[in-house]
Amino acid sequence: QLQLVESGGGLVQPGGSLRLSCAASGFTLDYYAIGWFRQAPGKEREGVSCITSSGSNTYYADSVKGRFTISRDNAKNTVYLQMNSLKPEDTAVYYCAAGAWRITTVQTKYWGQGTQVTVSS
Repeated sequence: QLQLVESGGGLVQPGGSLRLSCAASGFTLDYYAIGWFRQAPGKEREGVSCITSSGSNTYYADSVKGRFTISRDNAKNTVYLQMNSLKPEDTAVYYCAAGAWRITTVQTKYWGQGTQVTVSS
């Protein structure tokens, strides 16, 4: 069974940090670019960050630039999103997706089920 599984979400206070993980099972992530997306209640899904299959190139949305860092460990078949200085507006369900690199996004082939991130005092 081919799937992506996100983990690491939760409740955090403004200014806090979380690290999301995206692990693949049933296939290897080595050949795929990975994107992180998020969807807040009542809003459209938006791209947050993405990384090439080798990890040599990354992209960040302006809203998270300087606060979030995407990375990957192909040996562990896992991609990470380190989120620092979190703001209430970062509250959303976060999804990872695997697919083809498109510079500012990923043309997705596989999606994870999502993990909730809530930033609130």
